[in-house]
Amino acid sequence: MNMTNKLALVTGSTDGLGRCVAKRLAAQGAHVLIHGRNMERGEYVVREIAGAGGKATFYPADLSTFAEVRSLASAIGRAHDQLDLLINNAGIGTGSPGSIRQVTADGIELRFAVNYLAGFALTRLLLPLLLKGSRSRIVNVASVGQRPIDFDDVMLSHGYSGTAAYCQSKLAQIMFTFDLADELARTSVTANCLHPATYMDTTMVRNGGITPLSTVAEGADAVLHLAATTGMEGRTGLYFDGTRLARAHPDAYNPAIRKRLRQLSFQLTDPSLAH
Repeated sequence: MNMTNKLALVTGSTDGLGRCVAKRLAAQGAHVLIHGRNMERGEYVVREIAGAGGKATFYPADLSTFAEVRSLASAIGRAHDQLDLLINNAGIGTGSPGSIRQVTADGIELRFAVNYLAGFALTRLLLPLLLKGSRSRIVNVASVGQRPIDFDDVMLSHGYSGTAAYCQSKLAQIMFTFDLADELARTSVTANCLHPATYMDTTMVRNGGITPLSTVAEGADAVLHLAATTGMEGRTGLYFDGTRLARAHPDAYNPAIRKRLRQLSFQLTDPSLAH
């Protein structure tokens, strides 16, 4: 797909997979909106892209709080009147073995907040811009690690496990993708999700004490397959393992479970986003 002058937002793009994807999109001619928490790292990526002849702008935000998610969306909305590509890539890994349960300033379990709810809210806030874009695409970077959501203990207050929290948040991402695809079926906006690659050589993987099994470039190939190839035009509501069409956890295809998650998500972020 011709990315020249397309506007693309890649969350979590100051390091690892997001940074690689952002640099490759910029090399293809897109104006990339870099996102991260660290101003110094964000500005470094912008300089890297500019030095290679590309165009990028940095937007700082801590996605663990809904107030900053809303501020990020507002800042982008003030600067741009449309958005062609949204890649929800920012996330927190499983953590080190024995990692303790953490909650955000909003009182939400950290991985559920950052890996899922932030992307849920940000996407809904940016939908008006995406609908004005030219055949806009939404890509949610999920994982092959998926765990059913325990609606009686979504915040995992009992018997916490970082792995369980991560896998639950990733299934939630996939369920949201399928829901969004149904909602946008009569528009030109598509929504797809993927497991990019297994244990990529990233800070997240290394900090979890895991030996990398694949490269960031492999993961970027998979993300760009959904984000910037002509073969994906009009295809929506799909889950990929790398560049291969795959099946997610059975719960992702259950409308009743997805509805329950959707209602909870609006309740935890902002009920007005449903309108």
